[in-house]
Amino acid sequence: MPTLTTYQTRILPEWVDYNGHLRDAFYLLIFSYATDALMDRLGLDSQNREASGHSLFTLELHLNYLHEVKLGAQVEVHTHIIGHDAKRLHLYHSLHLVGGDKELAGNEQMLLHVDLAGPRSAPFTEQTLGRLSALLDEQSDLPPPLYIGRIIALPLPR
Repeated sequence: MPTLTTYQTRILPEWVDYNGHLRDAFYLLIFSYATDALMDRLGLDSQNREASGHSLFTLELHLNYLHEVKLGAQVEVHTHIIGHDAKRLHLYHSLHLVGGDKELAGNEQMLLHVDLAGPRSAPFTEQTLGRLSALLDEQSDLPPPLYIGRIIALPLPR
């Protein structure tokens, strides 16, 4: 299975800057919508949140801008499950022109399953763990994304 396509959209006029390029914040908005779609696929949709009182929170993310995205472009997000444990989900979203292979931007995320009453971390249900494991197995032949595990740093002054 290739990466999962989780979101598609057209780049709207209110999302672009004075150069006609997608503004920084809207890359993250697009990736956020892709995360919402993945949550729905995992059974962590709004009905589940209301019934269980659980949701996913973002612990950390990294966003890499690789190529220009312009007004009117039709784009899609491909999602690659990197790994998970009992409470956390590590994923990578990549932005592409619809039907294209060229990665325009990448977004690595670490998410935490949370009991909203606390709020505090909570283990995934067996059903959600099963869905996560199935996706991970389906994507087991995919190479690791190029832009995961990166850090931002300048050399320390001497």
